[in-house]
Amino acid sequence: MKNYKLLNQFALIICLLLVNALNLVAQENYKSEKEVKGIEIGTLIENFIAFDAKGNEFNLAQELKNSPVIILFYRGQWCPVCNKHLSMLQDSLPFITRKGAKIVAVSPEKPEKIEKTIQKTKADFTILYDEGYKISNIFDVTFLPSGNTRTAYNTLLGADLKNAHANDSQQLPVPATYIIGQDGKVVWRHFDTNYKKRASVAEIIANLP
Repeated sequence: MKNYKLLNQFALIICLLLVNALNLVAQENYKSEKEVKGIEIGTLIENFIAFDAKGNEFNLAQELKNSPVIILFYRGQWCPVCNKHLSMLQDSLPFITRKGAKIVAVSPEKPEKIEKTIQKTKADFTILYDEGYKISNIFDVTFLPSGNTRTAYNTLLGADLKNAHANDSQQLPVPATYIIGQDGKVVWRHFDTNYKKRASVAEIIANLP
């Protein structure tokens, strides 16, 4: 009986070691914050289709027929800097729409979390659920924060990254901003891995085509 218990314990330990090894291998395939560069000005954007929190479809190619599109990435409803930035954009929305442009925010958080973002920021512009990091991968802004950083976000800010996103990889987007011209090319970008540095309304308006 003792040998049987020891064998079970040994098998459990082996299984746990294998799971940890597989997780480490998977994480090696994710980019670090230093490795993401963001696509450059002049890049032709691959078309994408995504949905907002209410299930409304957004088709980039169709939207570009009407106006330039401002794509901005944010981390989640748990991020105070993101909420402040989105609120600022909402307050200045008339100045941007008057220039003939459309704001589209993008987050890997599930629709119910996006609803919380809307409640906190009063955002009246499109916010898309980036399921599977499809959009952030197109723009090369997807990265995996360090283990200590993820722990801080989950415990101190209540991010719950494993459950709030479509998968449990806990990846995040660099909170970059891109202006896409009606020809589908990037005409301006604000890319900074320092999450505290965001595109200002003045910068966005000054660089609209």
